[in-house]
Amino acid sequence: MQQIALIIPAYNEEKSIGSVLADIPSMVLETVVVDNNSTDGTAEKAKAGGATVLHEPRKGYGYACLKGIDYLSKRSRRPDIIVFMDGDYSDYPEELPAVVAPILEGGKDMVIGARVKDLREEGSMTPQQVFGNALATTLMKILFGARYTDLGPFRAIRFDALESLEMEDKTYGWTVEMQLKALKKKLAYTEVPVRYRKRIGVSKVSGTVKGSIFAGVKILGWIFKYSLK
Repeated sequence: MQQIALIIPAYNEEKSIGSVLADIPSMVLETVVVDNNSTDGTAEKAKAGGATVLHEPRKGYGYACLKGIDYLSKRSRRPDIIVFMDGDYSDYPEELPAVVAPILEGGKDMVIGARVKDLREEGSMTPQQVFGNALATTLMKILFGARYTDLGPFRAIRFDALESLEMEDKTYGWTVEMQLKALKKKLAYTEVPVRYRKRIGVSKVSGTVKGSIFAGVKILGWIFKYSLK
């Protein structure tokens, strides 16, 4: 039986992390919440919810993900599949079995949970998020022949495939880096439609002008970097 681990980067998510952890299916062997230098009770709430809590003082989504990966890579029994999910309760943890199914049953290496319009709660994605996703995925289609429709954070990937990508982005470019490198490595990938709701609290990226601009620049930077290779 393949073992599944879940990594949840979290920064000031004390109001939501308990709900996220309560909805995680039992098929997940270990849930790792990486506290990304929170100033609230995120870590305490995560521990109370049964998660393994790691602390990453360097702020950045990529930093948090890399911390979780490093921890799992040193386990005596490493997971076969790693799932990534946000800690703001915008994703539906109970949909995790559907996200990992193409890996478990269909031989895929990576699955992106695609936040399709018909399944998104109204207002759950900002206009800049919708535009940015459309622009990034269109560019990847034109430049690389990709079939992506979303850069959604809810995703699953075989651990050995993830290691082969040699991920390096520390901040906003984590998701697009993974998808671009998956294309380069010719990983077998697919998307699974997932629901998406308004997050609890304010987004640290799309909820601010600075965050939106920096994320957009980082994402486009990765795409154009790979177009020159």
